[in-house]
Amino acid sequence: MAPRGRAAPARRARGRAAPGRPARGRADPARRVAFDVLAAVAERDAYANLLLPALLAERGLTGRDAALATELTYGTLRGQGSYDAILAICSDRDLGRLDPPLRPVLRLGAHQLLATRIGAHAAVATSVDLAKDVAGPRPSGFVNAVLRRVATRDLDSWLEIAAPSRADDLAGHLSVAYSHPRWIVGALSEALGEDLAETEAALAANGERPRVTLCAVPGLADPAELVAGGAQPARWSPFGAYLAEGDPAQVAAVEPSRAALVLAWSKFLQAYDFLAMAATPCPALARADCTPENRLRMLALTAPASLAGLPALAIPVALPSGLTAGIQVVAGRPDSPVFAWALRSAADIPGD
Repeated sequence: MAPRGRAAPARRARGRAAPGRPARGRADPARRVAFDVLAAVAERDAYANLLLPALLAERGLTGRDAALATELTYGTLRGQGSYDAILAICSDRDLGRLDPPLRPVLRLGAHQLLATRIGAHAAVATSVDLAKDVAGPRPSGFVNAVLRRVATRDLDSWLEIAAPSRADDLAGHLSVAYSHPRWIVGALSEALGEDLAETEAALAANGERPRVTLCAVPGLADPAELVAGGAQPARWSPFGAYLAEGDPAQVAAVEPSRAALVLAWSKFLQAYDFLAMAATPCPALARADCTPENRLRMLALTAPASLAGLPALAIPVALPSGLTAGIQVVAGRPDSPVFAWALRSAADIPGD
């Protein structure tokens, strides 16, 4: 299951269109899709990786429009911590007190200005149009003024101003500079033995645009088929392949396999509310046993739900040997009450 929970939907702000296909407005479809996903994530803890593909399909966005919507959505989410610190400097109002629709508009504008090759004039003008669509005409002047200030410097220059001093607040500096919550900075640093260079490298890598990794599950697909479909062989696994861009479902070897899995899961979840099962066919592997074949075996029980796009929750269970196993719960909807029940019950699972 995705790491975020769902809250009750927030009351719709004035000027917002109803969910689904928005009313015709000034903003182009790609930016409107990105805005709707960002707003849903902020207002009701929606899952961006589930909502974005659904909106792209619902609104018929393909090709360059779909690619732009995807970059704006995920890029803005990755950089949100940095962008908020910069926007706070450029705004004479507290970001937390702005009308909810304005925050994703400003973040989208900041991402375009600071992390894409979109021209400053186009980034500001399209953000103003978007603000008029989702919040009415009155705030558009404010959006225009803030983003024009953002456009006066590049990202590195802004981060030198917005991030706390490394000497005075190292965790705060890394949090803003690499757009990670402070607690994640601390957890990574602790896990890496307080090694500053490794911590910074991990934060930087975690903020990069990821490639799509495909897995050729034996019996369902062959790695050569994925490569023939435009993917590149994976570095670490003989069963993997990297897709630089595009829709994985359009790779010829992917769709038939996924369609078969989706159909099988659909039939099962029509008859049952959820499935609880082992997360892996054996306990966690010792380092010496981490061969490609054994790693593939470990995916045998989790890959089918992931390939079908279903939410799943894995709960680790400690074994007397010191290794771990896990219980996996799969349901048809991310907001299924079974996930809350499973989390509440996790504390009752014996650890030995």
